[in-house]
Amino acid sequence: MAEPKVYDTKPQLVELETEKNYAWCACGQSSNQPWCDGSHKGSGITPTVFQVDENKVYAMCNCKHSNTPQFCDGTHKTVK
Repeated sequence: MAEPKVYDTKPQLVELETEKNYAWCACGQSSNQPWCDGSHKGSGITPTVFQVDENKVYAMCNCKHSNTPQFCDGTHKTVK
């Protein structure tokens, strides 16, 4: 499997709503971060499709190396 590209070393704060489907970019190549735009095709990396349980602001992982994908867990502090 290919290694994801680090898009940014800071999370992106995004207001998410319940009952909606989201597709988080896991490859780091999307031009619509943090969302998938199909740029992963052929990379061996697929987006993470998810829903949230609560309407609120979430910190989305932009380094693409979080241990809790699609959400930031601080891993960006150790990614170069």
